[in-house]
Amino acid sequence: MYNNGVSHITATDDLHGVSEIMKWLSFVPEKRGAAVPIYPSFDEWDRDVEYTPAKGVYDVRWMLEGKQEDDIFLNGFFDKGSFTESLGGWAKTVVTGRARLGGIPMGVIAVETRTVENVVPADPANPESVEQVIMEAGQVWYPNSAFKTAQAINDFNHGEQLPLMIFANWRGFSGGQRDMYNEVLKYGSYIVDALTKYEQPVFVYIPPFGELRGGSWVVVDPTINEDMMEMYADVESRAGVLEPEGIVGLKFRREKILATMARLDPIYASLKRSVEDKELPSDQVEDLKAKLEAREKALTPVYQQISIQFADLHDRSGRMKAKGVISKELEWRESRRFFYWRLRRRLNEQAIIRTMKDFRGENLFTRADAIGYLKTWYFEHGKQNWEDGDRDVATWLERDGKAIQGKIEDLKNESMANGLIALSKVNQSALLDGLAKMFASLSPEEKESVLKHIQGTK
Repeated sequence: MYNNGVSHITATDDLHGVSEIMKWLSFVPEKRGAAVPIYPSFDEWDRDVEYTPAKGVYDVRWMLEGKQEDDIFLNGFFDKGSFTESLGGWAKTVVTGRARLGGIPMGVIAVETRTVENVVPADPANPESVEQVIMEAGQVWYPNSAFKTAQAINDFNHGEQLPLMIFANWRGFSGGQRDMYNEVLKYGSYIVDALTKYEQPVFVYIPPFGELRGGSWVVVDPTINEDMMEMYADVESRAGVLEPEGIVGLKFRREKILATMARLDPIYASLKRSVEDKELPSDQVEDLKAKLEAREKALTPVYQQISIQFADLHDRSGRMKAKGVISKELEWRESRRFFYWRLRRRLNEQAIIRTMKDFRGENLFTRADAIGYLKTWYFEHGKQNWEDGDRDVATWLERDGKAIQGKIEDLKNESMANGLIALSKVNQSALLDGLAKMFASLSPEEKESVLKHIQGTK
């Protein structure tokens, strides 16, 4: 059951099972709509991420929870000892679980970089059936791992209401005939559906030496849920639909390479003009053609390598930021500090936005409207750094919570007053009859208070 995605976690005995259940529940809000349970953390938020992922293959769990090297423990991204993996026996090219960042619980999705074995047991009912061992490459979505990703996202969203961190390091979907037959594209669309409906903050982060390629870029593109999703990239990461070699093979073929040689290399340009000179003897032209071909053969690898390096520059975080496809480029060692305050800010904003939508209406009051009000109130308190001041904004939202609630009450009263005005334009007599009956039912003290309020409003 553990190897086919039915059981999330295994336990050795009853006591261990109860312990795992309690650990799981510690990540979940006490009731639907409540704030996530934030516990004091022994691992402070203000520290470097000490373990740096390798450029080749590595165990992605080291990146999440740290690694012991000789006598030194290199801290990972999340709080030490907080990462709890689930569904670990199934679809091993994707790693899912829960962890804490400065005491704040999060859902986690990361990518296995190593090649793993998928063992398909023999069917006891079929004498001719044999066990199959299928090798699955890292950084690739297969049908099982795509389904696992979508299932984890839905669990975090609907069942647990946790913010989500996705360490995106996929080079695309497996496009083999068997995988297409096993509905890899359908399960990939499940990921899009799950992210589109996500109602908590989602951070997509391309880690150091990570790559986001092909269809995997489309699946986690933040534009599918702009209110909740944000994308970030490490300064050592790469992203683009095609890899540099692929884009060069399509956009910079032989004829363009030769045209570039003729424009930049004076020797090649001179030989080409001489070959095209119709007044030269044929034997001399043949000699020049041989020299021209030799020059082409010598320069082509150089120009190809330069073009690949040029294409690679377009896949880096600076270019991603310039094109607006990521919110910010980050350095891995500082990423924990950044995401801690970004997460705190987003959670506080979401709590206030939900309060506003309760009386303004889900469809009539967008997140942009709510953020506009918060930004105005922030500036009214003498603050300036709204866009990049995650720590300042988060601290302000928590420290001045009562003042913000007072502003929200004013908005609520204004909304109700505007509703009454709109009703009066539709049926004024019915509105006045209702107000008269309401006034008659009040006590003398309440009537006096209402009259004073009306007088004050005038």
